[in-house]
Amino acid sequence: MSANKEAAPALEVHNLTATYDRQPVLWDIDFSLPEGSLAGILGPNGSGKTTLLRNIMGLMQPDSGYVRLLGQDLAKVRAQVSYVPQRESVDWNFPVSVSEVVAMGRYGPGKLLRRLRRQDRDIIEEAMERTGILPLAHRHISQLSGGQQQRVFIARALAQQAQIYLMDEPFVGVDAATEEAILNLLGEMKNRGHTVIMVHHDLQTAQDFFDQAVLLQTRLVAAGPVETVLNKENLQQAYGGRLNVLSKVGQLAAEKQFPLREKAFRERKKPAHGESD
Repeated sequence: MSANKEAAPALEVHNLTATYDRQPVLWDIDFSLPEGSLAGILGPNGSGKTTLLRNIMGLMQPDSGYVRLLGQDLAKVRAQVSYVPQRESVDWNFPVSVSEVVAMGRYGPGKLLRRLRRQDRDIIEEAMERTGILPLAHRHISQLSGGQQQRVFIARALAQQAQIYLMDEPFVGVDAATEEAILNLLGEMKNRGHTVIMVHHDLQTAQDFFDQAVLLQTRLVAAGPVETVLNKENLQQAYGGRLNVLSKVGQLAAEKQFPLREKAFRERKKPAHGESD
């Protein structure tokens, strides 16, 4: 059985090239991620992180190459793949309540008009409880804070009961308590055998939390276990001169010259087999 899982990774990206207005954003990207991973897509601004996620989700078509999820085209496994977009890409004034947004996770393709069953409602309630938004169930989404809105999206993804969760910078605009709660929840999802792949920008939490990493700079710099990907040579190739600034920030944080919200995560081990350094 394990051999079959190795033969069909959670995600395979083969020779993918993508352009905007004929300008290459991703060039010949090729990697795979195993099932049950907590994986970060990392790189400086403009390196193609969100573009890669959009190609994986079929929101844009590559100029060449292809993507496989669970060994198949997205169309065949769409029900097993959940997507959490960037929060700023959503119209939060749309007249809908928290529970109604979460309930969208129970409607598959072609099933928007079906009546929710008791089992569906139990799943929706559990998803809201796990993300800490059950008391907000009847509140309009425009009345929520940024962190609460992000929890709503993750609750909707949980309600879908997918196998793979794709997230585009889920920690942007959220407070430290929400970030910690989400990280704990994602670790729990991994322990249940789910695969979580997210665009992320913070190298410190990436080193402490992810077990797999994909490092981009238009081209693929490296992909694989986080401890082998996030080494000095790869980071220098991806970030160049900007790495010196990042290193200075890390040094100042270590010397406690200013607090970092990620401190709690540096002090604990990753939820899976890897150790933080």
